[in-house]
Amino acid sequence: MKILSIQSSVAYGHVGNSAAVFPLQRLGHEVWPVYTVHFSNHTGYGAWRGPLLAAEDVREVITGIEERGALAEVDVVLSGYQGGEEIGDVILDAVARVKAANPDAIYACDPVMGNAKSGCFVNPAIPVLLRERVVPAADLITPNQFELGFLVGREPRTLEEILEAADAARAMGPSSVLVTSVEQEGRAEGTIEMLAVTPDGAWIVQTPLLPMKANGSGDVTAALFTAHYRATGDASDALARTVSSVFDLLQNTLDAGSRELLLVESQEAYAHPRLQFEVRQVR
Repeated sequence: MKILSIQSSVAYGHVGNSAAVFPLQRLGHEVWPVYTVHFSNHTGYGAWRGPLLAAEDVREVITGIEERGALAEVDVVLSGYQGGEEIGDVILDAVARVKAANPDAIYACDPVMGNAKSGCFVNPAIPVLLRERVVPAADLITPNQFELGFLVGREPRTLEEILEAADAARAMGPSSVLVTSVEQEGRAEGTIEMLAVTPDGAWIVQTPLLPMKANGSGDVTAALFTAHYRATGDASDALARTVSSVFDLLQNTLDAGSRELLLVESQEAYAHPRLQFEVRQVR
């Protein structure tokens, strides 16, 4: 599979493309990373250096790939955090060009806006852009529960409400939704869940909630699920593999006391996931 991944990059640590590319390569996929920023480190440190790339520069890189005749080979366009409105336009244009060259290609969008603990942490224009223009163009979206609620204008809490919110998001354009960081009412204490909703049904998986904050784990999750689901069309299997890989990545990172993901050291978790968690069909 060939994946055009348009995301941020950091030299130190693992977020954006610096989190997504290696796990995808370890699965055997060809990844063409296009950077939207190139920072020294992720912004969670409160200080960083390096450039936010101009939208026109990002567009130029994609145009250069197009001039090689390569867009027809792209199976997936993957995007994550969008630093500015202009980058959104570039991504949407790239998706249109890829799909014109290869109608079987899909667009997977991680609509990064914030989370339940931190609230919204992006430019106020970005959530509106995502809701009104980007998400409707996507085939697969991977919001967390907080982001899903913003997209559809509600605050889902029960499993039924989360399923209804995912259906409302699907009605906006994408056929499939992966909801991460699901914290439904009534779940067992000390657990967290992930939910996949597709035209074929809905599946949920529960894991222990690890006591840590891991920048970049959502980027790894979106990349792995997208790749597995695009390769097989089996959402249940894609969910099982993704959750297993990401949990072991996080557990390894926690055990090491590292602030940055042990992305490379955990590579066997992507290549050979243990499949240690039960996936339950809920629809």
